[in-house]
Amino acid sequence: MFDPYPSGLPIGPEWLFTQDTQEIVFPYDGGVVARAPVGTPELARIAVNEAVTAKREAAALPSWTRRDVLLGVRRALTEWQAEFEGLLVAETGKPLSDCRTEVARTLVTWQAAAEEVSRLHGETVPLDLLPSGEGLTGFWKRKPIGVVVGIAGFNYPLLLASHKIAPAIAAGCPVIVKPAPQTPLATLWLVHLVRQAGLPPSMVQLVTGDAEVGSTLVTDPRVGAVSFTGSAAVGHRIAKDAAPTKTLLELGSNAALVVAEDADLDAATDAVLRGGFYASGQACISVQRVLVVEQVADEFAERLLARLDEVVVGDPREETTRVSKLIDERATERVMDWIARAISSGARVLAGGEFADGIIRPTVLADVPDGAACWDEEIFGPVVCLRRVSDVDEAFEQVNASRYGLHASVFTSSLRTAHRAVDELEVGGVIVNEVPGFRSDTMPYGGVKDSGIGREGPRFAIEEFTVTRMAVIRA
Repeated sequence: MFDPYPSGLPIGPEWLFTQDTQEIVFPYDGGVVARAPVGTPELARIAVNEAVTAKREAAALPSWTRRDVLLGVRRALTEWQAEFEGLLVAETGKPLSDCRTEVARTLVTWQAAAEEVSRLHGETVPLDLLPSGEGLTGFWKRKPIGVVVGIAGFNYPLLLASHKIAPAIAAGCPVIVKPAPQTPLATLWLVHLVRQAGLPPSMVQLVTGDAEVGSTLVTDPRVGAVSFTGSAAVGHRIAKDAAPTKTLLELGSNAALVVAEDADLDAATDAVLRGGFYASGQACISVQRVLVVEQVADEFAERLLARLDEVVVGDPREETTRVSKLIDERATERVMDWIARAISSGARVLAGGEFADGIIRPTVLADVPDGAACWDEEIFGPVVCLRRVSDVDEAFEQVNASRYGLHASVFTSSLRTAHRAVDELEVGGVIVNEVPGFRSDTMPYGGVKDSGIGREGPRFAIEEFTVTRMAVIRA
């Protein structure tokens, strides 16, 4: 299916043998996709040692080399695009349409990182604003922060790893990536392609393994920055364990979509259908909370339920499938438990809520109370929750009442309401008349509150992976 990469893990200049391997299974039918190498804390320590050794050489790479490498990786990914799409379906169980989107966005990410190399520069500073600065020339430049550790989630393994690796290369930093244990294959193949593109081999490494492996990486004081994508609980622990190392955290959310009284209801309905169930709901900015102004609440619910059959359930390899099995049984059991707890707390099931053939049917709940996990936390499954509100003011208050703040969207025909949303909603991104799950990979992406700190997107990640160095010269 793909250009075979060596066995073992890409650590140091070679691929190191691992004693243990684990089965990577296709979530839809449990079939074994491959056996993947399992790393250890000792291998993680070796990787950090190698990365530290590579720091000087990585920082000295000229801009043209870094740009050419990034473009070369993009070309290699393009050559194997269909194969990457198939591998992502196999190891994540995500529908094919979502895996195609993931690979397409990955190509944009590598292209954008290459383009940002030419924009990595500093500025002059007018030191003579004080008399003591007369005769001095001042300027600052950006320098690599050092070793970067990137830890990615299971839901978009190729894309998330690319948002760690590509900016690190552009910034001149060695990078060690740790994929999620369930989904290492596409990332292993990606790192293989990167290491063939002309970099010092130890500049890009990969270690698999459990939480102990991750802890070994993030707590090493020689690491310059840790970039993590995953749950809030794990992210908070990493930030504490890694201190004082810089941490960039892209954590969870429970994205809200507000439907104002002047909204285009067909467009809002379409947004919930597209944004609530893509990747089987396993996306941190998928629609979870839908706040509908009372005047249009009944009509909106009717339109949504009338079209819910458009969300095709089934085999993720099929072109039309939009919802399939979640990553594993544990995730499925948790989502079903949360649905049951919401119902016992007074929520009503408008559609779905049942489990058949291993798949949670697209579910719409109403009247989910505060305090229920389906409303308060990130469900990471094909579930959306409807709530009536008296007006946009109440809707905005309830959006902001969450401990999360990644993306939110507002459907309205009022420019005033749109600008209010941008100014008032406590989130990293406000999307007007589109799904909260919209993300261009060139824009600054990240959250506030428990949704994280720092920003991704090549330009912004490169800034995070560099530090300013001030130069003052008396001629």
